[in-house]
Amino acid sequence: MAEAADAVRTVILTVDDDPAVSRAVARDLRRRYGDRYRVVRAESGDSALEALRELKLRGTPVAVILADYRMPQMNGIEFLEEALDLYPGARRVLLTAYADTNAAIDAINVVDLDHYLLKPWEPPEEKLYPVVDDLLASWRATDGRVADTTKVVGHRWSARSSQIREFLARNQVPYRWYSVEEPEGARLLAAAGKDALRLPLVVTPDGTALVEPTERDLAAHVGLSTTPAADFYDLVIVGGGPAGLGAAVYGASEGLRTVLVEREATGGQAGQSSRIENYLGFPDGVSGAQLTDRARRQATKFGAELLTACKVTGLEVNGAARTVRFADGSAVSAHTVILATGVSYRQLDVPGAAELTGSGVFYGSALTEAAACAGQEVYIVGGANSAGQAAMFLSRSARRVTLLVRASQLSASMSYYLLQRVQDAPNIAVRTETVVEAAHGKEHLEGLTLRDRATGRSETVDVQWMYVFIGAEPLTDWLDGTVLRDAHGFVLTGPDLTADGSPPPGWALDRSPYHLETNVPGVFAAGDVRAESAKRVASAVGEGAMAVMLAHRYLEQS
Repeated sequence: MAEAADAVRTVILTVDDDPAVSRAVARDLRRRYGDRYRVVRAESGDSALEALRELKLRGTPVAVILADYRMPQMNGIEFLEEALDLYPGARRVLLTAYADTNAAIDAINVVDLDHYLLKPWEPPEEKLYPVVDDLLASWRATDGRVADTTKVVGHRWSARSSQIREFLARNQVPYRWYSVEEPEGARLLAAAGKDALRLPLVVTPDGTALVEPTERDLAAHVGLSTTPAADFYDLVIVGGGPAGLGAAVYGASEGLRTVLVEREATGGQAGQSSRIENYLGFPDGVSGAQLTDRARRQATKFGAELLTACKVTGLEVNGAARTVRFADGSAVSAHTVILATGVSYRQLDVPGAAELTGSGVFYGSALTEAAACAGQEVYIVGGANSAGQAAMFLSRSARRVTLLVRASQLSASMSYYLLQRVQDAPNIAVRTETVVEAAHGKEHLEGLTLRDRATGRSETVDVQWMYVFIGAEPLTDWLDGTVLRDAHGFVLTGPDLTADGSPPPGWALDRSPYHLETNVPGVFAAGDVRAESAKRVASAVGEGAMAVMLAHRYLEQS
C-alpha cells in the first residue's frame, strides 16, 4: 500500500516490491529532499499507480518516479509505461541489478527512460543524489512551469506554425499547441481579437498576443536573452551547438567574460537528435534536447551569457578587438572569437520539396511533429546515423517507417550498433539505391515520386510525412573577405593554412597559427564548421574546450 501523499509539495515517487529496499530508497531520498519534496513510497506497481491517480486528481505535480525492474505481476518497465500516461513530464528512473542492464537499455525505446541506477546505489552522495539532482533541475526547467505555458494557435500544415513550435521546443520553452480548428484554438483567437487569416498566434505567459512573430521578437517575449549585457567581452562564441556550448562552459569556468550568440536555438544538429548513444559517459543514451539542456545550465552556472535569435552578419578586425555584427545593426566586440556555427541540413533539390517544407517535408528530426505521425506512413531520406536515429524514434508511434538510401548498402554510412537496431525493427523498411525525384501536394505533402537507381524504374507513393537527412553544409558566407575557407565553405585553421610552409596572407605574427586558429589572430574555429573536423559530438565538445585553451594562450601573448 502506498503512503499518503501531500497535495501541496511536489512528489518524488519510489516503488519496489522488497520492503527493505523500498524503505532504504525512501530513507535516502527523504534525507536529501524531504524538506522540499514529498517522498511517496509504494511496494507494488498497482499501489503506485493508485497513488499516482490520486495525486493526479488532487493536481499534485510529480517530478521523478523511481521504479524497481524486477517486481511481480507488473515489472518496472510495464509500470513506467502506464505511469507515462498519468504524468508524461515526470522524469523516469529504473532500479536494476547488473544482470538487468540490457532490459534497462531496451526500456529507453519503450518509456523514454531518463536514467537507470544499478543496485546497490551506495554511497547515495555519489551514485543517487547527482542523478536525482539533475533530473529535478531538468523537471523544474520545463514541466515545473506548467502555469507559465506559452500557447500557440495555428494550422496543422502551416510551415510557419511548425517553425515556431520547433523554435520554442529547441529553446526549452514550454508551450501548448492548439489547432485553429479546435474549439480552444478558436476561443484563444477570439480572446485576442484576431482572426484565422494571419497565423500563427502566440500568446505569452503574461497574456501578450503575437501574430506571426519573428524568432527574435518571440524570444524577447518568452524570457530568452537577445541583447548582450555589455559591449566588450574576453570571448565571443558564435554558434550554440556542442562545440559552442563546450567553449562557453570552459571559457566561463576559467574566468573569461564570455557571451555565446546563437542564430536559432542552442544544441545545433545534435540538439535535434532523438537519441545519442555513443557519447562518452551516457551508456544508456541521451537525447539531444537533454544534453543541450544540461550544457546550457552548466554554462550559465559559470556565468556565461547566452543570446538567442541573433543572426550574425559579419566579423571585423578593429585593432586588438574582434567585432561581431548582427542583422539588426548592433554589434559586440571581444579580445577573442570562437566560430562554432556548425552546419545546416542540405536541402533536397527536387520539384515540390521547397514549397512543401514545413508542410509534410522536414529537415532534421522535427520532434515537435512526431506525435502527429502516430499510425502514419513516414519516409526518411538518408543513410547516416541521424537518419537511423530518427527512424528508430519515429518507429515507436508510426505505422511504418521507410528509409530511402541512395547508396547500395547502409553499412558504409551508419554505425554498426544503430544499423543492427534498424534492421531488427519490425516496422522499419530500408530501400537502397532509391532517390526522391519529386514531392507532390497542394497545401501539404501528399506523395513522392521515387526512382530506383539500379533499374531506372520510377513509382509514386502516397505519403504525408518525409524527413530529410542528406548531409550538411556550413553557413559561412558572412565570413567572406575576413576568414579563409575551403571550396565547400568550411573554415581553414592551423596546419591547413600553412600547408606550403608559408604563413597565410596578411599574417603578421612571428608564430604560426595555433591548431584551431584561423588566418585572423585571436579568431578560432571549433566543431563541424572547421575544415577536416571529425563531425562527432564528442570531438566538437573537445575542440570547443581546446579553442578556449588556445584563446588563453593568445591573450597571454597579446
